[in-house]
Amino acid sequence: MALSKKIYEVLTNNLKPRHLEVINESYMHNVPRGSETHFKVVIVSDQFEGKSLLQRHRAVNSFFSDDFKNGLHAFSIVAKTPSQWDAHPAIQKSPPCMGGSKL
Repeated sequence: MALSKKIYEVLTNNLKPRHLEVINESYMHNVPRGSETHFKVVIVSDQFEGKSLLQRHRAVNSFFSDDFKNGLHAFSIVAKTPSQWDAHPAIQKSPPCMGGSKL
């Protein structure tokens, strides 16, 4: 199963999102064509109510510890409550890769 599909299914089954986008941004990085290493996850869930942003990010990351050990490199996470999403549904474009050591 493609990693992008797995991410989508795992988050859908566990966080019951109202809105979910899993965007493969690997092409923006210095990785082989067709890689699945860098993803932007946009997720809106009732389960985020009362949770800090850090707690939301940890919740998303918690399901993928094995994947991070086996090739998944990075998530860019936008995790909102439904009211936050309703007020501001726009998502910022990801910045270009800086190449790690070029910072």
